[in-house]
Amino acid sequence: MTTDRIHISGLRVQCIIGINDWERVTKQEVLIDIALHADLTRPGESDDIKDTVNYRDISKEVQAHVKASSYGLIEAMARNIATICLKPDGVLRVDVSVQKPGALREADSVGVEISREK
Repeated sequence: MTTDRIHISGLRVQCIIGINDWERVTKQEVLIDIALHADLTRPGESDDIKDTVNYRDISKEVQAHVKASSYGLIEAMARNIATICLKPDGVLRVDVSVQKPGALREADSVGVEISREK
């Protein structure tokens, strides 16, 4: 298995997330980190966008999905982000981290990290 990765770090998206009544009507920011595992040998040699995973397209699809979503749990959000990320042919595996800043007064954020593969 390849050790090559494309990182999308600190993607900030406003969305409805949470189980409390006020969270169901007030958008909150989530922070998303994505590591796309893919073989980057060919694009490294060709320097051609057609030979690689287009992280811009994946980022746009993830942002659109999360903005339009209404999840109760960040676990469910992370799972569906992973599903989106695994759609392109070149992606073999994905690691997704979703952080919810301010979820606990005593912590900077609360988050989950999942890994999925084809």
